[in-house]
Amino acid sequence: MKTSKNTSNPLSQSFSARRIKGQGLTEYIIIVALIAVASIVAVSAFGSSVKASFLSLGTDLVGGAAIDREAIVNTNLKAAETKAKAQVTLKDYNN
Repeated sequence: MKTSKNTSNPLSQSFSARRIKGQGLTEYIIIVALIAVASIVAVSAFGSSVKASFLSLGTDLVGGAAIDREAIVNTNLKAAETKAKAQVTLKDYNN
């Protein structure tokens, strides 16, 4: 009669299961951290454009003043694109 594994030590099996679970949790934390960093970069680059879009949407929903928010959004978008394409060096950072 064959035995598939040595099951005499349940403590080692429990440790192995916790180790695999811990590895999965660590990978999940790394992915969440990468998404958070990418979100921060995107918001800092296009924050004013997104803010103007949401402001326009909110103003329209409550029946606010009819202002040409699309022009504001386009201006902010062009400024963000120009800023994103600009070459950044270490001289651009302040202490």
